[in-house]
Amino acid sequence: MAKANKLKEVSSQLKKSVKAHAKQADIIDSYLSGIKSPAMKRVKAKGGGTKKVCLPLAKIKSMSSAEKSKIIRAKRKAGAAGKYKRSSKSNTTGTSSGGSLRNWVKQDWRQVANPHLKCGEKAPGEKKSPTKKADPRRTIGKGKNFNKVSKDKSATGGAAGGGMTEKGVREYRRNNPGSKLKTAVTTPPSKLKKGSKAAKRRKSFCARSKSWTSERGKAARRRWNC
Repeated sequence: MAKANKLKEVSSQLKKSVKAHAKQADIIDSYLSGIKSPAMKRVKAKGGGTKKVCLPLAKIKSMSSAEKSKIIRAKRKAGAAGKYKRSSKSNTTGTSSGGSLRNWVKQDWRQVANPHLKCGEKAPGEKKSPTKKADPRRTIGKGKNFNKVSKDKSATGGAAGGGMTEKGVREYRRNNPGSKLKTAVTTPPSKLKKGSKAAKRRKSFCARSKSWTSERGKAARRRWNC
């Protein structure tokens, strides 16, 4: 009897201990959920994910039209939302290769929507992603972004003309984020501080433009006092 009472006492202590630990755990969880740590945040993928889904050809052949449509819709929905993975609800079975990564990769992966196309292959006539056209060169008018070449072939520095205007450089950098393009260094070499950034830029430009033989190319070199 005494032994049974002792066991009940121990059991009661354990239950109280579990409750205390559970309460402490709740406090900790509540605290952690309130911390906005960069490591704990889920970063949303930038841009849109691909809207094509691929599976082994053997698996595609065994699927019904409804099963294929379900996967295709899920992938397109994820891609439109900028996600690279479709909903796990659309996952399918039967694509395993016995646990071997080498065999898994070697399977004949095809596009579910177009099984005759390999994964990543473009369909005939499929449009490529549009590329941004270069800004048109304008040497006159309100939208002037390039300087006219001087008729005086002996002119140097700013008087030589050619090259982009300050407005043109700003326009280019706005249309090409990350660009470090700057206007020409037109200061005479004798007035540049040796080893300065401007002096190094001029030296670099003159070295890489030695082969420029067009009218604008020669004007650009005169503008930089090469």
